[in-house]
Amino acid sequence: MKKRYFFLTLFLILFILPIGIITNPVLFAFQTDTKIPVNQDRLYKDVASLTTISPARNFKNLEALNQAADYIYNELEKAGCRMERQQYEVEGRTYQNIIGSIGPENGSRLIVGAHYDVCGEQDGADDNASAVAGLLEIARLTNDLQPTLKQRIDFVAYTLEEPPFFRTDNMGSAVHAKSMKDNNIDIKAIICLEMIGYFSDEKNSQKYPIGLMKLFYPTKGNFIGVIGKMGQGKPVRKVKKLMKQAANINVRSINAPTSLPGIDFSDHRNYWKYDYPAVMINNTAFYRNQNYHKTSDTIETLDFEKMTEVVRGAYWAVVNY
Repeated sequence: MKKRYFFLTLFLILFILPIGIITNPVLFAFQTDTKIPVNQDRLYKDVASLTTISPARNFKNLEALNQAADYIYNELEKAGCRMERQQYEVEGRTYQNIIGSIGPENGSRLIVGAHYDVCGEQDGADDNASAVAGLLEIARLTNDLQPTLKQRIDFVAYTLEEPPFFRTDNMGSAVHAKSMKDNNIDIKAIICLEMIGYFSDEKNSQKYPIGLMKLFYPTKGNFIGVIGKMGQGKPVRKVKKLMKQAANINVRSINAPTSLPGIDFSDHRNYWKYDYPAVMINNTAFYRNQNYHKTSDTIETLDFEKMTEVVRGAYWAVVNY
């Protein structure tokens, strides 16, 4: 009998416990009664406005990037945000992050971020117009619904997330993260939106970097993920739980080493450098969306109904974090 308990305990320690740490199960997430009127038409308009900018809004086409930045600036300003342009130079050219703030002037902050540039000559509907549209809609909802905020919210649209500047100090999020650290800003959390518009109900439409993950995660790409690194389970669980309270979509999560391909593939990675708690809300990118970094990443491929639910959940997580 004692041997049986020993092996059961060993099994729990060596298998079940690590899986729990990685997948962050949320057992109780009661649905909120608050009506969150996400406007699907506005989401579509935002994606359309960004994806029809010509030429493509990549690092080479500064005029197109500035056109996208101006659109974001104007929409955040209309949403009642206090506005700022964070400008910096790279190779003799001036790029800019757009920052809109709601809530107290001073005190702690929560950062909601999404990058607005694209990789190469493409529309970038999922990557990353979908997330920028989500960021803008969350700002509008915050202004319209006037929730009681625990801290100031900064909505930050980043430039230069894509290659050739990815993983360099020239990323817009790297510049922003450093400015937060240099100014000793108290940040409660960073919620990075990255590719939130593509979903699939097709069998085996969801891939993973490790085949074993199929034992614990869906094989259909019809869910949204909350992603963080090892050691930051608390913010991942909190965002996941809050999203599940408001969103009518399957919300999954993972905490994994940054060596696992995809865990640090966006702007949240730059805040980890300064030990800020940062998570990414993401549809798993190229593990699902075969249009990733291709000219086929167009608005017609997006599922705006599911995207609406992601935004609904993300809004609830932002204002209640």
